[in-house]
Amino acid sequence: MDENTNPLPILWVASSKRDFLEMPEDVVDDFGFGLYQAQKGKHPKIGKILKGFGGASVIELVRDHEDGTFRFVYTIRFEDVIMVLHAFQKKSKKGIETPKQDIDLIRSRLKLAEAMYKEWKRKGGKNG
Repeated sequence: MDENTNPLPILWVASSKRDFLEMPEDVVDDFGFGLYQAQKGKHPKIGKILKGFGGASVIELVRDHEDGTFRFVYTIRFEDVIMVLHAFQKKSKKGIETPKQDIDLIRSRLKLAEAMYKEWKRKGGKNG
């Protein structure tokens, strides 16, 4: 995908959009830009592949902020849409890895995303 192509649509799973919008403004700006890069088919500079999901289809954006570390997880598993799975502030002070409860939530939302995607396709790829 190049600069002239239309960005892929975004589907938000569960509370991910509300949780994202509650983050500090500069974190929202950085994650928003990373999401736009993903919509254009690029890998965001602040993104990394989230291990444990069978390949490179689940991406995590990480942003350190004075209020803590924020994370934003989306999947490119579906070729014609970006699905946002989770947006959260990492609470644990131990290590840099994503906490197990968040990994479990991402796993369950990935299953929900598959069902949402099928419904989205059934409706002709339209939001709403």
